[in-house]
Amino acid sequence: MLDMKYLRKNKEEAAKKLQDRGVEAGTLEALLEKDQKRRDLIAKVEEMKAKRNEASDKIAFAKRQKEDASAAIAEMQEVAKQIKDMDQELADLDAEVKEVAAHLPNIAEDDVPVGPDEDSNVEVRKWAPADYEGRPEALTEAPAWLKPHFEIGEDLGILDFERGAKVSGARFLYYVGDGARLERAVYNFMLDEHRKEGYTEMITPIVVNDSAMYGTGQYPKFKDDAYRVQDLDQTYIPTAEVPLTNYYSGETLPAEDLPISFTALSPSFRKEAGAAGRDTRGLIRLHQFNKVEMVKFAKPDDSDNQLEIMTKNAENILQKLGLPYHVITLSTGDMGFSAAKTHDVEVWIPAQNCYREISSVSNTRDFQARRMHITYRNDEGKLELVHTLNGSGLAVGRTVAAILENYQNEDGSVTVPEVLRPYLGGQEKLNKTPHH
Repeated sequence: MLDMKYLRKNKEEAAKKLQDRGVEAGTLEALLEKDQKRRDLIAKVEEMKAKRNEASDKIAFAKRQKEDASAAIAEMQEVAKQIKDMDQELADLDAEVKEVAAHLPNIAEDDVPVGPDEDSNVEVRKWAPADYEGRPEALTEAPAWLKPHFEIGEDLGILDFERGAKVSGARFLYYVGDGARLERAVYNFMLDEHRKEGYTEMITPIVVNDSAMYGTGQYPKFKDDAYRVQDLDQTYIPTAEVPLTNYYSGETLPAEDLPISFTALSPSFRKEAGAAGRDTRGLIRLHQFNKVEMVKFAKPDDSDNQLEIMTKNAENILQKLGLPYHVITLSTGDMGFSAAKTHDVEVWIPAQNCYREISSVSNTRDFQARRMHITYRNDEGKLELVHTLNGSGLAVGRTVAAILENYQNEDGSVTVPEVLRPYLGGQEKLNKTPHH
């Protein structure tokens, strides 16, 4: 939610910045007109309430003097009726202003590249392990035996998409045997790394109420993408960002505790309504997937610094796994609704010969905190909104996909990255294993 005071004071700047985020010209103008009408009405209602109090005093005085108060009573009844009508009009205007404001995305920070889509994103840095250039999958001419991760997984008998679709529908799967163990190794490794970096590990609810979804900005705009619990105002979480960030909703945090860092593994549920026909096979775009989330609550003057720290935390996982990646800063047209600035970390997927998003790390500044009423006391003792940040550390299925593709061998086996071997009882390779 944007600050209405900022929008009123900086109308032209805000209108331009919102157009950069894809908001139609004239939207802000219409909102501010409604807001002005609402504020004028509040003043009128206050005036009428003062009149009612005057009339009430007149009635009391007349009664004490044993005089006829019928004229004053009639006047008060008329004023009371007008106040009731105005209160209703005010409630309607309030709802309209909130509805329009709730659909406005966050305003981008000044150093965010301006552009309509992903073509305007800017690469910040890239990384690959020292030995990567020599690996077959890094060559421009891919060897004939190089396979996409879903084929590797099916050939090894560790990913079962067919039975996933039979039981649940498209974009669901079973991890089997070493597949399940690899997934578990990956997320345990991630959680252990984040714990070392000072994050408090959480296990969160995976069903949240509508207020929580509104708080982080998924509702009302993206309600159609969510898996709803029938007949209840509840939703299966699209990411642990929702329960983690809402943990402190309506609370004032001690300034000395900031920044506060949380991490959690959770399943994530997404209808992927806008992704028809994309990545229909494999682990890249599922309706249910595991994700390790990072969330931070920071002071306003520290949040940009925390964004860089979180991005490095996501990169650390990929570096230790030996997976090539690059970091990009998303443009105004490609950023998420609540974000003021986003770094995407994209991992190399050899079979697609391109980088694919594996973590999106965003500073939402006070956008979410305003919706959730999360504050702290600043140095002057005044209440101020905290800044909230979130990012994947990482999307687990996509990490498994990247491991299978980057560590595949000509004989069809997959080498287990060294840092994961302790989680797999020392196992160095994934080979085809029979299961029933």
